[in-house]
Amino acid sequence: MEKVGILGGTFNPPHLGHLIIANEVMSSHGLDEIWFMPNHEPPHKKRSDNVSGSDRTEMLKLALQSHPGFKLQLIELERDGPSFTYDTIRILKENYPQKQFYFIIGADMVEYLPKWHNIDKLLELITFIGVRRPSYNLQTPYPILYADVPEMGISSSMIRSRVKEGGTIRYLVPDAIRSYIKENHLYES
Repeated sequence: MEKVGILGGTFNPPHLGHLIIANEVMSSHGLDEIWFMPNHEPPHKKRSDNVSGSDRTEMLKLALQSHPGFKLQLIELERDGPSFTYDTIRILKENYPQKQFYFIIGADMVEYLPKWHNIDKLLELITFIGVRRPSYNLQTPYPILYADVPEMGISSSMIRSRVKEGGTIRYLVPDAIRSYIKENHLYES
């Protein structure tokens, strides 16, 4: 059975931290592929930029083109309204019964697992892989695997802020994404 890791997020924009997490988890857990799954902006995050789902998709395509094991999965962007991980995974399992799915989450999300929609049913469908980060407690009653990833203080919000202020984002995002952001005037004030 093929082992597929799923890395979800807004990827607004995707950056080297995302790629490093995916590569480290893929390597440490012997996964065959990592599927990057952009989601709609979560309801608790306020949209403060001019970036569409298609812009985020294009930037992800640019970010993933150099790694044969990294794929783009648009199931959440293609569905309307809020989507719960449980519903998404259920559909993926129906569409890809020959694949075993691993859902990659940051250390900050581990403590929220009890609040996830249908968490017990979700755990029957996938295995969680928690990415360790300093200063986060990874204690959970749920059976999850862990991955150590070099600590990177890169965030999408930092990149958006730098672009808005006219600062540099070189070496924080792949060059192709840096060019895309500049050519499309994304995140500018």
